[in-house]
Amino acid sequence: MNSIHESGEDYIEAILRIKERKGSVRAVDIAENLGVTKPSVSRAVKLLSAKGFIDVCAGNITLTEAGQKSAEAVFERHKIIRQFFTDILSVSDEVAEADACRVEHAISEETYLKLKEFIKNRAC
Repeated sequence: MNSIHESGEDYIEAILRIKERKGSVRAVDIAENLGVTKPSVSRAVKLLSAKGFIDVCAGNITLTEAGQKSAEAVFERHKIIRQFFTDILSVSDEVAEADACRVEHAISEETYLKLKEFIKNRAC
């Protein structure tokens, strides 16, 4: 599988979330969700399609198996980091959401796994 960059992770995560909320995903939905232009979405869609993360048919954008797996991993990182910020650090929801969006791309796998373990063990 091809690697994906931070902006690509944002796009596939957005596709996953929109699909869960609306049932289908179109370029305009992604543009609204991410606050980007339609031409930006068009470029990203072409790139993600070429890398095998999404399929586009009649304007409907779907995640491939690889895209779904990657999107779920990014979204899980996002949720764990956000939960840590809100539950452990008592950061406001708005700030935790914004910070989680940034940190989910930069955190090392080792640190993420330790954070995930910490959150899991805390819940027991």
